[in-house]
Amino acid sequence: MTVSETRPALVLGPLLFNWPVDKWADFLARIADEADVDRVHVGEVVCSKREPFYADRLPEVIERLQRGGKTVVVDTLALVTLKRERALVADLAGLDGVEIEINDFTPLASLPADRRFAVSPLVNVYDEGTLGWLAARGAWSVCLPPELPFASIATMAAAGTALGVETQIFAFGRLPLAISGRCYHARIQGLAKDSCRYVCAEDPDGLDVDTLDGEAFLAINGVQTLSQSCVAALDEAERLIAAGVGAFRLSPQDCDMVAVAAAFRARLAGTIDGTEARAAIVAAGLKPPLGVPMMSGSWPATAGAPRA
Repeated sequence: MTVSETRPALVLGPLLFNWPVDKWADFLARIADEADVDRVHVGEVVCSKREPFYADRLPEVIERLQRGGKTVVVDTLALVTLKRERALVADLAGLDGVEIEINDFTPLASLPADRRFAVSPLVNVYDEGTLGWLAARGAWSVCLPPELPFASIATMAAAGTALGVETQIFAFGRLPLAISGRCYHARIQGLAKDSCRYVCAEDPDGLDVDTLDGEAFLAINGVQTLSQSCVAALDEAERLIAAGVGAFRLSPQDCDMVAVAAAFRARLAGTIDGTEARAAIVAAGLKPPLGVPMMSGSWPATAGAPRA
């Protein structure tokens, strides 16, 4: 089987970073008009303190994306701890005319039993039993956690096909590793989380973190921990599609994401190889380093550090 024999969905995930609202709106307007993607995710995932900046602009952004032929998916928060956050999630769960993606299980208490939803890679869906439970509850698409090895991806994709659930992989961007109750950005600046001054906005791709020996290690984004390198599932495209993966997720970075989407679309169509696609992504102005294929050790089930 070759990549060009099928057309998996290309999905732009939610923006994980704190960009100025005008930059965010302009970015999504260009995505609406120019990007060859099938679905676009919007909504605040990482920190509820950022949400008010975007809330008033969200309806017009959704309308613009839909006018551009994109299916819009609204994401919920990944770590719901406050009463106002529960209320926000409940409001999002009641939205009509868009799809909903859950980033933890909190929204399930507000979603009607007949309301379908997508599941983000921040939800730990590691086995067929969990996948089956989510499908019975209404899940139609599940983006698998990025740490799964290929054998597990293949098993989950087969189970998803049997259940009628799309299996999606995190194909591009800094990998989301963890969400914490503490704000690392605020802590570095000597600030409390409640008076953070939104210093995370100073790092539109996340803030690099080194080890004590000065080696590149991770990246932080407010309360979120990310990988230091960007993953790019390009060389593995044939195997993933043959295994039944139905969608590839691109996580926005501070670069030309229209060009990144074009590189992935060409790769999935089989018109360019992985080397050409990586060159196109680097030329798009990607600032974090582009890691080795699938970056970590999870894909080949070997130690990741020597490969990174």
